[in-house]
Amino acid sequence: MLKAIQILGSSSSGFVSFTLRKPHPNCNLSFISIKSLPSSSKAALPGFLLRYHTGRFSGYRSFRMYSFHPDSKPDGASGGAAPYSSASSAAVQPTVGIRKIKFCQSCGGSMKHEIPDGEEKVRAICTVCGRIAYENPKMVVGCLIEHDNKILLCKRNIQPSHGLWTLPAGYLEMGESTVEGAMRETWEEAGAEVEIISPFAQLDIPLIGQTYIIFLAKLKRPHFSPGPESSECRLFEIEEIPFESLAFSSMLVTLKLYIEDKKVGRPMFHYGIINKRPGTSPSEIHAYTLDNHVQC
Repeated sequence: MLKAIQILGSSSSGFVSFTLRKPHPNCNLSFISIKSLPSSSKAALPGFLLRYHTGRFSGYRSFRMYSFHPDSKPDGASGGAAPYSSASSAAVQPTVGIRKIKFCQSCGGSMKHEIPDGEEKVRAICTVCGRIAYENPKMVVGCLIEHDNKILLCKRNIQPSHGLWTLPAGYLEMGESTVEGAMRETWEEAGAEVEIISPFAQLDIPLIGQTYIIFLAKLKRPHFSPGPESSECRLFEIEEIPFESLAFSSMLVTLKLYIEDKKVGRPMFHYGIINKRPGTSPSEIHAYTLDNHVQC
């Protein structure tokens, strides 16, 4: 069980130490405390160094920075070799790179890319009006729908991963809650009205700047039909789930966690980081690791 993680990294004022600790004996979710270390106390490091501590093991792991393709779609990159790993691996995600924004959305002026005064990251800055274009991660919301001990899946009718199966999910819209977004996406992709039971999983994919929020849900009535983005909708017995024909690694992780919960006889809430290697396609769904997996 993961008890503490310490991340050491360089900053303009020296090294910074991030410590994650287990806050409660019945929950593995961790919080972060931050403290500065004098720059003279550590030698310069290439990249960052992770110090992790579990009940039985401790050690260090280094990691590097990566960038992402600007045209990434939901769950649009995958990587890593092992499909599953426990929290004790204490892996750290790469950082998403800056997309090359060319024109200002306010005045249309050309953009330059540099670190603004008082900040530490490269930003897109308008050369005319000076506006900074901040980029934030996208949130994907969806439903894991149970009906008569079966799971509702949709076959995608759009790219990426055309013709592969997924849970009904999509980008959260402005002005709606995560629950509202998950219900809307379910209606749009599966023509199904659902009742939300509980949150099921939050899965972060830092490499492509996405966070998945998946809810357990049930059909209000046993009617569903494919929307424009789906070519087929179908209820699957657990043993019939087409694991080799799923659209994204995030769907594979979600369904594996659901099956594990069914085995122990009670649903749980899961958090994890899907660690992906740059340069692989969305269809390579087994090329990932699930790191820092915690459940309550």
